[in-house]
Amino acid sequence: MSYTRRSLAIALVTLVAVLSPNRSSPADHNDPNAVNSIFSDVPQDAADLYDLFGYPVDDGRRVVVALTFAAVPRAGAFDTDMLYRVLMAPNPRVAPPMANDRSLEGLLKYFDAVKDKYLRLKASEMRVRFESPTRARVDFIDFPGGSIAQTIDVDKVQTVRAGDGSDIKIFVGGRDDAFFNDLPGFFRSINYAPQFYHVPRSMVDVRELKIPKTLLELDGNALFNFDPQNPRHGQGVKKDLPPASQLTWAGNQYKKDEHGNYRFVYSGKDAQAGKNINAIVVELPLSYLTKSPATDRIVNAWGESWVRTASGKIDNIPPEGAMLPGSVFLEHAWLFGGLLIALGVLWLLVAARRRGARLRAVHAIAGGVLVVAGIVLALLYEVRPGQQAEIARASQADELKAYKLIDTDGQPFADAGLNERENARQVGPYDFVLGRHFVLRLAHLGWGFGPSVSALGLRGSFNHDNSPISVYKTYDSVVEAFPRVAKMLFQPMTMPDDSWHLHKNVDIPVRRAFEVFVPNVASIDMDTNGSWPYGRRLEDQVATRFLSIFLDMETPDASGNRYNIETLSNQAALDTLPMEPKTPPNPLKNDKEFLTSFPYLADPWPVDYTPAAR
Repeated sequence: MSYTRRSLAIALVTLVAVLSPNRSSPADHNDPNAVNSIFSDVPQDAADLYDLFGYPVDDGRRVVVALTFAAVPRAGAFDTDMLYRVLMAPNPRVAPPMANDRSLEGLLKYFDAVKDKYLRLKASEMRVRFESPTRARVDFIDFPGGSIAQTIDVDKVQTVRAGDGSDIKIFVGGRDDAFFNDLPGFFRSINYAPQFYHVPRSMVDVRELKIPKTLLELDGNALFNFDPQNPRHGQGVKKDLPPASQLTWAGNQYKKDEHGNYRFVYSGKDAQAGKNINAIVVELPLSYLTKSPATDRIVNAWGESWVRTASGKIDNIPPEGAMLPGSVFLEHAWLFGGLLIALGVLWLLVAARRRGARLRAVHAIAGGVLVVAGIVLALLYEVRPGQQAEIARASQADELKAYKLIDTDGQPFADAGLNERENARQVGPYDFVLGRHFVLRLAHLGWGFGPSVSALGLRGSFNHDNSPISVYKTYDSVVEAFPRVAKMLFQPMTMPDDSWHLHKNVDIPVRRAFEVFVPNVASIDMDTNGSWPYGRRLEDQVATRFLSIFLDMETPDASGNRYNIETLSNQAALDTLPMEPKTPPNPLKNDKEFLTSFPYLADPWPVDYTPAAR
């Protein structure tokens, strides 16, 4: 065997020895589309999380967190293969990140800082699983106020006493859906075919069609424009999918009526009216969450659903786990690391044959550097955020090993609006790995929504070069996309008044989009009333507030007034716009009044209830 062939063989053996797995792949964040019943071949599933609410009560001394999800098998009855986690991590309020820095470099450094924090974070958790469809086992794990383990009946408010004397309220049961929203309008705005047509989950290319996103109907867009002859299309009525050749739009202007008004894609109707969900609601003292309630005034909360792996309930989720997007090196770190190791070993072998001590030393150092770099890179694959990282941090690791993480929930629209509910993007609070994609996605949305905003005569935050019509445009380069969205990311999300700020002696900075969505958690400020984005109250119209980030909330008008997160809910302002209907994008109230006492979410509707057509 020649020297070169022998060297390659040794390198290959080394590669196999270093990289041969002794256990299954560690990451297992999965595709929530696997439980997304918007697809024609996916039934409702109890693993599908809907919303996470969180806000202070009792003048900031107690906090309420509510996790809602699909009512399967029905409201008030639960799937015994499911395990739900509500995680909470209190922290002190800190100075605004990147206070005067609006650079891409600064933004990427912020993502790295979030990574450093959340990879070390030790959260307390409330864990719920079911002994029967109507009996829930509830565990409070790693709380400073002590652990609790209790079995409770569902659909009943329970009060338990913690070891530190704290009273904790728990409710697990059926509720009215607290998400009041015009979902068909949202899906119309992004030309999302599964809402309007029979689309199976396997048809990935016909989810968001390659038609510009828009807040105003596009002239000639017969696929998604409101049809007065079929008013329920997209609102419970689906058509068969047209041929691929018809899934396009070739127009160049917005649709106008005989009065010159644009057609708004939203109706303002509550698509969730009359629908029930299941919920886990907890109210607990801040002093139970932290030993420093006077300084730990921000409660970061998120939820997760896990399914028992032996059940086989959810298909098409690879057991080896999903890859993280945004970095090909992280996705294939083990492969790149192995190649570097093999190259380093080969270089070391070559160095041994070099003449001259100095030359051998130089080559040996280079080979050694490659081997070390390869080992480090290969190890990155092992520390990716994911199911195994959660297992390692969990107090009851043996129990979690019997489950698979399915869905996560923190900020509204972080998944559906920004992460597109893709397989590898369901990483919950670890979405710092999606920072670059976050910029690319906002730029894509901006080219659709930005020109719509300008056409209505409103000041927008997205730089679309004065385009008169929405454009379908995607980016591969974050450097190219960033200047388009910089204002949107960094502008203050202005509140309509100061009623949210309960403790006026506390300096609370206005939040900005980049820090709201990364990390993907509900950051509940205990010195506020918890209105979004300082938490999420039940009555918050977060869908309309989310759209406000496409408005310029920084530049005052001639009268010195600025847009705020409630501008698109201001009927007087909407009445002046050249559009029909002149309605807020989403309803202003829930279909049922929320309760004034725990568990706060409204009682469920009767099972046989059918809401009247609106």
